[in-house]
Amino acid sequence: MSYYSYSREELRKGRIPVKLLGDSGEVFYELALEMVETIEENNRKGERTVFIVPVGPVGQYPIFVRLVNERKLSLRNCVFINMDEYLTSDRKWIDPSHQLSFRGFMERSVYSQIPADLNVPEEARIFPDPDDPGKVGRVIREMGKVDVAFGGIGINGHLAFNEAEEVSAEEFATRETRVIRMSRETRTANAIGDLNGAIDAMPEYAVTIGMKEILSARKVRLGVFRPWHRSVLRQALFSEPSGHFPVTLLQNHPDAMIISNNVASEPAIKEEV
Repeated sequence: MSYYSYSREELRKGRIPVKLLGDSGEVFYELALEMVETIEENNRKGERTVFIVPVGPVGQYPIFVRLVNERKLSLRNCVFINMDEYLTSDRKWIDPSHQLSFRGFMERSVYSQIPADLNVPEEARIFPDPDDPGKVGRVIREMGKVDVAFGGIGINGHLAFNEAEEVSAEEFATRETRVIRMSRETRTANAIGDLNGAIDAMPEYAVTIGMKEILSARKVRLGVFRPWHRSVLRQALFSEPSGHFPVTLLQNHPDAMIISNNVASEPAIKEEV
C-alpha cells in the first residue's frame, strides 16, 4: 500500500477533495465556520437548516457556540441530528450523566451554552433511537434535505459507528440507522481517547445513523487531526470504495471534503530508500 508514504502534497491527487491546514484549531474553526455560514445563508433565505453532527470531533463546538452568541445567530429554524450514541448491554441509551454519553455532551457543551431565544428547539435535537431506528430517516424525509453532514473518521474508516463490513460499496451505501456491536478496534481507540485505556469499561453496543443518511447530505465535511489519521486519511483518499473502509464511499459523493491539520497530513510510513 504505497499510498501510506505519500507526501502532504500528493494528498491533493486523492479521490476526495482535501483541505490541508496548520494546527488542529484551524480544522475546528473551519468546521464551526461552515456551520455558522450555512445557518446564516439559510436564515437569510427563510429556509430551515438540517445538520448531521458528531461528538467526535468536538473541538468545533466551543468556537461554534462563541460565534452564535457573538453574532446573535438564531438557531430556531435548525434541526441537529446527532450521528450516534452508546448503548447499555440491553441496547438502551446510556444515561446522559455518563461521561461517554453524546446526549449529555451536547447538552453540557452546546445547548446549555446558548440562550433559549437563539437555541435549537428541543424537539429538533434528534438522536438515533434504538427503540425507533426509523425516526432519523423520517425526519430527513420530512425536512426534505440534509444540508451538511459533519464528522470524523474512525481507525477502521468508520463514519458515525458504521463499522467496516466486507461488502461492496453499493451494498454498504444502503445501510440505515441501526443498533450495532462495535468492533474491537473502535472500542480500543475510543477507550484510549476517552477512558485512559479502560477498554473493558467501554460499551459494546451503539446506535448509529447509516451510510444511507450520511450520503444523502448535500455536503459532507470531515475533520482529521490525530497521528493515526495519517494512514486513515491516505486510505480514504486512495483505496478502492468498499465496506471494508467505509469512508471510501465518499469518493462517489458530489460534495465531500476532508479537512486535515499538519499532523494528519504527514506520511504514515516513511518510504524506503
